[in-house]
Amino acid sequence: MKQAWEIKRLDDACEVEYGTRVVQKKDGGKIYPVYGGGGATFFMDTFNREDCLVVARFAMSAQCTRFVEGKFFLNDSGLTVRPKNDKELLPDFLNLQILFLNDHIYSLSRGTAQRNLDVPAFRNIKIAYPKSLPKQQRIVSILDEAFAAIAKAKANAEQNLKNAKELFESYLQGVFENGNWETKKLNEITEVKDGTHDSPKYIKEGIPFITQKNIKPNGLSFDDTKFITDTDHEKFYKRSNVAYGDILISMIGANRGMAAIVDDKRVFSIKNVGLIKSSDSINMNYLLYFLKSSLAMKYVLYMSNGGAQEFVGLTALRSFPIPFPTLKEQQTIVRQLDALRAETQKLEAVYQKKLDDLEELKKSILQKAFAGELKTEKAVAV
Repeated sequence: MKQAWEIKRLDDACEVEYGTRVVQKKDGGKIYPVYGGGGATFFMDTFNREDCLVVARFAMSAQCTRFVEGKFFLNDSGLTVRPKNDKELLPDFLNLQILFLNDHIYSLSRGTAQRNLDVPAFRNIKIAYPKSLPKQQRIVSILDEAFAAIAKAKANAEQNLKNAKELFESYLQGVFENGNWETKKLNEITEVKDGTHDSPKYIKEGIPFITQKNIKPNGLSFDDTKFITDTDHEKFYKRSNVAYGDILISMIGANRGMAAIVDDKRVFSIKNVGLIKSSDSINMNYLLYFLKSSLAMKYVLYMSNGGAQEFVGLTALRSFPIPFPTLKEQQTIVRQLDALRAETQKLEAVYQKKLDDLEELKKSILQKAFAGELKTEKAVAV
């Protein structure tokens, strides 16, 4: 830390102000967004904050600090901080330092199912700032200029990343829309089952119990998996004998229709998940590509039932209309799609790295700024 900088406990230099508890059903309105520990939830007809930095207090995520522009209502899941004396510490300088301290603030959270801020520890955080207000303002100006350039570069990279993904999705859609093939119901091609709808007693270690939440855009995930006993697994396995090379498809919730091939040889049971058994009658990678197409998703949405949590029934799944070219044509389509997917994934990796690098650059600039090492003669170039 350079000389002529002040170091104080946050509680000594700042006012910590909690949001106000509100209930959507009782207090909701239409004008001002309500923020708490994360993004906007509902609306109110009154506001209690404007253009300020919010720190999550309850249900914290890794991104626990965010600047909210305009007028909004802050509920009791968040808090704000402001200088006790803005002739000693500029609010803009404080905001940037709180953003810089995001990871440290998150490390102060406590809990497992829901992480909540240890407010006394938060109040005890040390903040540092130049004693000179003009120097604080110069640092703020430099950071604003650098972050504007970073934001522009990130927007370009995000658009390029989006374009790369859309290129593949557009080609995928064209393959199935333009093909002049016979159509068969899924259960005419292969065996189609579904997993249990029971909720067994979970145990600390045992057989993985896969639900729709484990089917991700990039495939089958065993993260955050619950476990069941061998006895329960044997009962469920008689109904749905999942094997390597089968396809699983979510049948309920927001990600219904999302499919993944079983590329893991672990033994597991399934719940609220459709099971499409591997068959010599169809190339399973071809089938997976089709199930990931927008054409297949239209059928899923059309056949969905239910209210708060929509679902696709087993009968509808078995009746899924599948374009059915010859096996030789299916293999050709898979090779073409695999090749294009490999190229677009390379592009996606390039743009994602650019985004990661820009985020690291932002952290590096903040690190220099609050270590008193930022050159204040000119702005930082991106």
